[in-house]
Amino acid sequence: MIKTVIFDLDGTLIDTEKYFKVFWREAAEAFGFDMSEEQALQLRSLGRPFAPALLREWFGENFDYGAVRDKRRQLMKEYLNTKGIELKPGAEKALAWLKQNGYRVALATATPVDRATEHLKETGIYEYFDTIVSAAQVEKGKPAPDVYLFACKQLGEQPEDCIAVEDSPNGVNSAYEAGLRVVMVPDQTEPDEALKRKLYSCISSLEELGEVLRESDQADKG
Repeated sequence: MIKTVIFDLDGTLIDTEKYFKVFWREAAEAFGFDMSEEQALQLRSLGRPFAPALLREWFGENFDYGAVRDKRRQLMKEYLNTKGIELKPGAEKALAWLKQNGYRVALATATPVDRATEHLKETGIYEYFDTIVSAAQVEKGKPAPDVYLFACKQLGEQPEDCIAVEDSPNGVNSAYEAGLRVVMVPDQTEPDEALKRKLYSCISSLEELGEVLRESDQADKG
């Protein structure tokens, strides 16, 4: 029976994924590159070494990934410091329900641990998490399975005994390849048919997560 849930952060728990699309494009433009909205969407949760390789494929070997990424981080931080960070609908309710029902809760994010921790504290949901891990702590970021495998190891759980909650294709692929059951809450785009085949469930909001887990428990009890 599933008693461990591992969440993505941006676009799943906090409403920030839409800003990555904006500020990746602005940062690229600052360095003289014209990034389309579709290209920016493909960067969601895309980690090392995949993001640097894809950007060089698009813009050439002279694309300085580190410099453009740092510019994107600066622009986004300045914006969020002014605007603040909002939770996705149903996020706190879902986390509270999980804790009340004896689930362990973890975070597996592309965001560095220190910044993820700041975001969780700012939005008032830090207390719900047993473990926070980042793709910065593993060899390869999403869509490779490394960050989810690391999270499961930190929790002392087998991947097949965990559910991942993700919003983007790269995140779904990461959790699926690690062997977790994947619940998707689409943020910027809906899953295509190939991605749907990797999902345990697809829900419109985190408010539906409790029902998915109740149904999972009933199925596991047979």
